Amino acid sequence: MPRFPGVDYMQFDSLLSEQELMVRQTARQFVDDRVAPVVREAFNAGTFPKQLIPQMAELGFFGANLEGYGCAGMNNVEYGLIMQEIERGDSGLRSFVSVQGALVMYPIHAFGSEEQKQRWLPRLQSGDAIGCFGLTEPGFGSNPSAMGTTAEQRGDSWVLNGEKTWITNGSLADVAVVWARASEGIRGFLVEKGAPGYSTSDIHGKLSMRASVTSSLHFAECAIPRENQLPCAKGLKAALSCLSQARFGIGWGALGAAMDCYETARAYTLARKQFDERPLASHQLVQEKLAWMITEITKAQLLALQVAKLKDVGKVEAAHISMLKRNNVAIALECARLSRDLLGANGIMDEYPIMRHMCNLETVKTYEGTEHIHTLVIGEKVTGIPAYR
Repeated sequence: MPRFPGVDYMQFDSLLSEQELMVRQTARQFVDDRVAPVVREAFNAGTFPKQLIPQMAELGFFGANLEGYGCAGMNNVEYGLIMQEIERGDSGLRSFVSVQGALVMYPIHAFGSEEQKQRWLPRLQSGDAIGCFGLTEPGFGSNPSAMGTTAEQRGDSWVLNGEKTWITNGSLADVAVVWARASEGIRGFLVEKGAPGYSTSDIHGKLSMRASVTSSLHFAECAIPRENQLPCAKGLKAALSCLSQARFGIGWGALGAAMDCYETARAYTLARKQFDERPLASHQLVQEKLAWMITEITKAQLLALQVAKLKDVGKVEAAHISMLKRNNVAIALECARLSRDLLGANGIMDEYPIMRHMCNLETVKTYEGTEHIHTLVIGEKVTGIPAYR
């Protein structure tokens, strides 16, 4: 398979350190060598390529921007570049890595007891344990404050009742970070596989994110030890802080999908001959589409880099990450659509990655906050007026 040459119109690489470039190259080579040869079959079969988990763990991809407990301690630019390259391979694979690091390891790292950190973080980093994040419910997606899952303290146990859905890694997970309503408010809990009253069921029939496991989590008088509560995870704000970590990775990841679509279309239109044996790329309407894509990708790269730098110095805000996620996913989806158009009938064939990216990005646009919700977050930031209701 051809090596990905990268996309750099504005000398973006000159803004990266040698270490950041090395991290990106490591992730890029992993995707070219390990992901590209298997992802088409996995997507078509609707299976997750579990054989990649140990390899990703060995490269330090899980919880890469966390400190200690075996984590790589990378900066957020390096972490973002990893997400970019993995999603260039497939959004489903990047979702797995995002959930493992940003939605499971991060809340344990930020809100867990030292005992919880010591028990879970090294295992999650090494891939010996898999995690999932239970927030969304069948009746509540964009409004998690209305969650119906409850947690009641009974003696030395917490008893959970309710259901979570659209949970990436759900049936694979050895531990679930679950948010539930207790008498003192929303709290976070660690629910281990095999806990009495806890079961999972996979969601089938997906036309998107097919190389990813998506599940529902069911809690029926599910009893867990009192010490499985995350002691510092108090209120919905704690859960939303986890989403900010994941949305940051999505903003970078979508760039990878956009780049893959753009480069596929660019190479195809240069090689394909039509009308007196002229390459498609010689036509004005083709160049207009390529020009739009490279312009938007370049702007998205600079946005992602600035948000990462703000995150590294502790100045990033949730509204900054909302702009990153909203913009970069939107331009990635449009790049996929334009690229599909440029490839004509071949654009729908699984020989090329474009239709797979397009289908996946329809999900990426929706999860971790829809485009509309992020629009309102940005609107509140610039006006001071919340307009969610």
